[in-house]
Amino acid sequence: MESFAGFDRPSGPAGVRNYVAVIPVSVAASAVADAIAERAGEQVHSTPHQMGTDPPEQAREQIERTLSGIGTNPNVGAAVVVELGTESTDADAVADAIADADRDVEVLRIRERGGTSASVEAGVEAANRLWADIAGLERTEQDASQLIFGVECGGSDATSGIASNPAVGRACDRLVEDGGTASFSETSEFIGAEHILADRCESESLRERLLERVDFRESAAQLMGVDLRGAQPSPGNQEGGLTTIEEKSLGAIVKGGTTPVRGLVDYADSLPVGGGLVLMDTPGYDIESVVGKVAGGAQVVAFTTGRGSTTGNPIAPVIKVTGNPKTAERLASNMDIDVSTILEGESIESAGDRVYDLLLEVASGKRTAAELRRLEEFAINELQPNELAQLRESA
Repeated sequence: MESFAGFDRPSGPAGVRNYVAVIPVSVAASAVADAIAERAGEQVHSTPHQMGTDPPEQAREQIERTLSGIGTNPNVGAAVVVELGTESTDADAVADAIADADRDVEVLRIRERGGTSASVEAGVEAANRLWADIAGLERTEQDASQLIFGVECGGSDATSGIASNPAVGRACDRLVEDGGTASFSETSEFIGAEHILADRCESESLRERLLERVDFRESAAQLMGVDLRGAQPSPGNQEGGLTTIEEKSLGAIVKGGTTPVRGLVDYADSLPVGGGLVLMDTPGYDIESVVGKVAGGAQVVAFTTGRGSTTGNPIAPVIKVTGNPKTAERLASNMDIDVSTILEGESIESAGDRVYDLLLEVASGKRTAAELRRLEEFAINELQPNELAQLRESA
């Protein structure tokens, strides 16, 4: 059985990092959260985002679920929740969810503290106080079955479906064999290959739900005047050699491996430990999709790219995988593993085993290229008016 060196948590699976998270509940508190993290040191990470102070009810629920998930991710040992004080998003509810997961948490209210400067000062003190309580944690050997591995793709090209995605899929298969959880998302990118995923579902009810979510994403886009089947592949994908949405989707779904689909969760919902292959219903925007899986509990993310990407995440290390030899060379400082060797004859199994070995190394503390450069993008999926209307009708 494979293992990694991680941080024990009072509840839930082990973390692969040991951070104090500074979590703003709105865009109005994000600058203060950033300033706190910048002054408190590298062990403190903020999650600034674009959400406003008074979102519609269902959007607010999704925001609170996402922020609660971030605060309870295994990589977070403690948290500071920051609000301006005028938000309808409930900072106390987010803090309560974090406390329920046996993490120490403090709430900072900017208006009550007397404005930005005083709040930053108080936030730095709180973050340092919380860090002092978890700084002494040592890594210990953990079973690989505790890992939740999020998988993402972006900037795809013709090499993605034949090299980087199947190599990561092989790593997913290895983790599932070892009892862990692998998850991929971006529902709109199932279109054209949804029948294949549906045939891999473990139950008829799961199969029906998967097809319903694909239909929902497509019809929601149509209400906004977007024909996903006509708009994909994107101009960038086409420049990279992809010609049809079916070609893109068939290449995309192989990054989840070959095991049966055992579950489907909503955006930012908890991913099960030891759950096998579990899908998450997210939009196709890379950053929001990654954040959804990290909020669901993913400790590590693999991001495949053919044309290139620099993205990371403040809470989970992001392993960048490319199957394009030119991208491996031009963006060497941003890539973590080059599997373009598949194009020269290396087997997918061999390249995938290298990805799996790297996953365990990163889980044990090896820093990724994005971590070394503090590339930490964070965005929450914002429910659009037409999506909200559809959700109300289906409620």
